[in-house]
Amino acid sequence: MKKIFISAAFIASVFTFYNCKETATTESVSLTKEISFTKEGELQLLKAENDSIIATLDIEIADDEYQTETGLMYRQSMAKNQAMLFVFPNMQPRSFYMKNTYIPLDIIYLNREKEVVSIQKNAKPLDEKSLPSSAPAQYVLEVNAGLSDKWDLKEGDKIEYTTVN
Repeated sequence: MKKIFISAAFIASVFTFYNCKETATTESVSLTKEISFTKEGELQLLKAENDSIIATLDIEIADDEYQTETGLMYRQSMAKNQAMLFVFPNMQPRSFYMKNTYIPLDIIYLNREKEVVSIQKNAKPLDEKSLPSSAPAQYVLEVNAGLSDKWDLKEGDKIEYTTVN
């Protein structure tokens, strides 16, 4: 009887070890899979004083709870002509952080009229410090760090965007 109990315990531990090992392998594979950019629209940045085009970008749109919570997390890179546009249902003070975000970013806050109200420049990857807007925002545009300076983007500059089917 003692041998049967020991044998059963041994077999159970082997199965448990095998299942744990399989689960860990599956999890590591899913966490390392690259998330690719999906073009969902095109966006133009415009100068406030004359509506001249500053830049044209391909955008991925985050407009539901899951997308706005994850944003660009876990991405390893983003092309200079790509960006993520967050679209919220209302205008209110907003704050982003860089948890699980590996790309340095400029975070551009825009009001309901799609005018720049605040810019957080050169947000550091993986930093969980709050990066708030200085005024209520309904849209947030994330671009590669340094681009807002390169474009000389200022408060009052605007965006226009269209979605692609």
